[in-house]
Amino acid sequence: QVQLVESGGGLVQPGGSLRLSCAAPGSIFSIYSMGWYREAPGKQRELVAGITRAGTSTTFRDSVKGRFTVSRDSAKTTVYLQMNNLKPEDTAVYYCFAASSLISGRQGVAYWGQGTQVTVSS
Repeated sequence: QVQLVESGGGLVQPGGSLRLSCAAPGSIFSIYSMGWYREAPGKQRELVAGITRAGTSTTFRDSVKGRFTVSRDSAKTTVYLQMNNLKPEDTAVYYCFAASSLISGRQGVAYWGQGTQVTVSS
């Protein structure tokens, strides 16, 4: 049963932008911190960005700081990942997640999205 529905991936040239969306049921959105992991071929799934339930705190991996922003819209129960100045090394499948804490790692994730492919290439 799909709980988190992602959209917005695609192919973009280096330096371009994409916005990922993750729609969640209100029962999940109102309880959990949410965000995005990514997984590139041959690499482990890694945390990209997260935002707390109240939206008062965010976290980003170092390689995306200053380029990516994460936000949540309570009216739409949707979380967004705005990705600017994309680089080829950002190419991966991006997974939306919901977790009780942003510091509990993958083992603390309660829900995963189905994944959306982001490809950065000229």
